[in-house]
Amino acid sequence: MMKKWHLKDIILVTLVGIVCGLIFWIMNPIYTAVTAILTPVGLAPFAGAILLGFWTLGGMLALLVIKLPGSGILAELLGAAVEMLLGGIWGASTLISGVIQGFGSELGFAVMGYRKYNWLGVVLSSITTTVITFGYSLIRQDYAGFSSGLIIALFLVSLVSVFIFSGVLSVAIAKLLERTHLMD
Repeated sequence: MMKKWHLKDIILVTLVGIVCGLIFWIMNPIYTAVTAILTPVGLAPFAGAILLGFWTLGGMLALLVIKLPGSGILAELLGAAVEMLLGGIWGASTLISGVIQGFGSELGFAVMGYRKYNWLGVVLSSITTTVITFGYSLIRQDYAGFSSGLIIALFLVSLVSVFIFSGVLSVAIAKLLERTHLMD
């Protein structure tokens, strides 16, 4: 049986969303710098792939901490709203990305019926987040014009980024929060 939303859960998902929104916003100039570094060597598309995991952190973290269906989408949407309101470089389209990234995070845990929030869930969520987010980028950023090899390389770099920065980092943060007993 799945637990129900309580005020504490709403407050937690809001806090995760706000903190992650600040991280998303901080990543904007880092993304611009990485793009500037990679552009002269023809690798600009890899900037987004390398840093993608930072923008998907909110969904995975919310799901690991709150353990409720919908918390990943809500945290990513709130984070995207904070990033947008702070003047994020993608404007209102950030909200669409937030929902898509949150949905990807949810999908991995949904496959397991939202019952297991362990490494298997993190791996599945990393895969589904990457597939969903990359699929959106494939269309939005017209990756179809790239060679097959470049598309595969971008996908693999995105997958590693999501697993490390969204998966491993979220697990570490969730464990730290458990040890502090803040969640009690």
